[in-house]
Amino acid sequence: MEIRRATTVAELIAAEHLYDGPARTEWAERFLAAPGHLMLIAYVDGAPAGMVSGIEMLHPDKGVEMCLYELSVAEIHRRRGIGRALTEALAAAARERGCYDMWVGVGTDNDPALATYGSAGAANEGEFTMLTWDFMTGGGSGDSR
Repeated sequence: MEIRRATTVAELIAAEHLYDGPARTEWAERFLAAPGHLMLIAYVDGAPAGMVSGIEMLHPDKGVEMCLYELSVAEIHRRRGIGRALTEALAAAARERGCYDMWVGVGTDNDPALATYGSAGAANEGEFTMLTWDFMTGGGSGDSR
């Protein structure tokens, strides 16, 4: 396995089977152009087997922290340490960028994700509620997920 930072639209598009939906060229271009956005892709036999994306978040009184935005490993490559390796690689990149910490939101019933992040050194800080605003359907009220 080899982990590399994605730097081209072609790399992002080639990994779209790891995303929730199809990649769009214009969004891939924006992702690559946005400061503080990065995606690391794990390759097995030259093909994308997993990915992790992170976003630097900056606040005037806190400095910079890394949000682990999404982690995905193709079904046939799961339970081989790829998710842990990707998480550790993102943490290393966050340290290199001067981030003071890294965080991820995980559902309390997502045992595989909790195990992966825990094996990569994350500490469970307890339950929290995430509220969202859905702008695609015109909804303006919070949606608890």
